Parts: sequence; structure tokens; C-alpha cells
Amino acid sequence: MARFFDSKARAPSDDLPPIPLGGTRQQAMNRLQVGIGGVLGVLMLVGLASVIQNQADEVERNAVPEAASTNIPEPRTKSADPLVEAGVVPDLPATPTPAPTGSAATAPVMPEQGTPAPANGR
Repeated sequence: MARFFDSKARAPSDDLPPIPLGGTRQQAMNRLQVGIGGVLGVLMLVGLASVIQNQADEVERNAVPEAASTNIPEPRTKSADPLVEAGVVPDLPATPTPAPTGSAATAPVMPEQGTPAPANGR
């Protein structure tokens, strides 16, 4: 408890019983039990972490190294447009393709073949 300097305060009398600094025996035993419980809890956590690490190391040793990657990445050409690299916009050719002329320009495109529809309407 904090004490403030007070000139009117009385000095402590000698008739008070001495107070043990460590508290009562029950309080000391309680502190000892809590401390031992904390140490045991930390030891249990360290042991559990060690078991998990050993299991992870064993799984890694038994893993087949060839099973890591089954496909070979294709080399990508470097584009000057960062939006194309990020996949935000499609990669468009530098020069536009010429538009078809004649009957091919007005004929519908069949999605299955990618070619204009036959002349008989089917």
C-alpha cells in the first residue's frame, strides 16, 4: 500500500504482531502448487511439440521425392503489359486481324466447328 508523506501521521506502535513476509503456510503451499503445475504444463507442451516434430520429420523422410511435381511448367513469354501477366485483360495481338469480306462476313459461325454455317441453312 502506498503511503503519502503526512506530517500528522502517527508512527507505528510496537504492540502490533509481526506479519510474516511470505504469508501463511497455506498461501505458501498454494504458490508452490501453482508453480509446480506451471512447470509441468510447460514440460508437457514441449514434449507434445517434440512428438509432432518427430512425426513430421518421419513423414518427410518416407515421402517419395518424385511425387512432388508431375507436370512441367511451360516457359512463359515476357509481356510488356503487366495487366496481361496478371490475367486481368486478355492478351491481344499487336496488329488487328482483317475483317472477313463477302458472304463469310454475314454467315453465322457454328460454335462446334468455328466455321461459317453451310449454305443450305443447317
